[in-house]
Amino acid sequence: MNAKLHIQVAVKKTCSFLKHVFFTTPFKVMDITEDKAAGPLYLMLMSASPGVLDGDVYEIKIEVERNAVLYLHTQAYQRIFYMKQGASQQMTVHVKEGAAFIYLPHPAVPHQQSVFTGINNFYLHINACLVFGEVLTCGRKLNGESFLFSKYHSITQVFINEALVIKENLLMQPALIEVSAIGQLEGFTHQASLLILDEHLDCKNLQSLILELLAEKINIESGVTAAPVNGLIIRLLGNGAEELYDVLKQMAGLVKPVTQKKIYHAT
Repeated sequence: MNAKLHIQVAVKKTCSFLKHVFFTTPFKVMDITEDKAAGPLYLMLMSASPGVLDGDVYEIKIEVERNAVLYLHTQAYQRIFYMKQGASQQMTVHVKEGAAFIYLPHPAVPHQQSVFTGINNFYLHINACLVFGEVLTCGRKLNGESFLFSKYHSITQVFINEALVIKENLLMQPALIEVSAIGQLEGFTHQASLLILDEHLDCKNLQSLILELLAEKINIESGVTAAPVNGLIIRLLGNGAEELYDVLKQMAGLVKPVTQKKIYHAT
């Protein structure tokens, strides 16, 4: 199935609103903003499909216009089913001057013999803010399908003023590379990453807060690195999807006051 989604968010005074939306089956979009006068726009990305099926090709385009703030949520875990050929998703996001895009999709669950390629391209303008996280599971662990997927490939690229500043390339093929080996997952079954980029961010203070939070998570291995631009890159290893997902949300929540303060004073 070929499916497309296009979301365009703009701002009027200090309130972000959904300027344009277009989607084809199985996508759906719902506005879940509780306080319309608060400023940010909260959208829920939903799907009428039980998951990603063999042959699916998804194209997602998101535009966050100048000074707008978009929090994009997902409905449930992304299940990637048994496949013979494979499926793909390409997401392109433009975050204009002074705007913010926060997106923490639910964990991906690749089923046995699934093949999936995801490409995420983020184009940030001056003073734009990006918070993006991903969680990859080993598959249906309780069903005995740990690392039985064929291939999972995720490429994330971040451009600032058209210049490539970050590129992440996650490729997992459990049949070819031993996932428990040194330099791989080393006994863990789940992994997560978080990108936080904002020119106005106090990275030292945020890093201290994140390290303090992570110090309390005894079952998670973590690393926090300064990005090549003003921001942080966080890596997590664990054994539970929900636990890693909750930690991503907690860390992303630390950024919220910074982005809102910066954006609401932009002109």
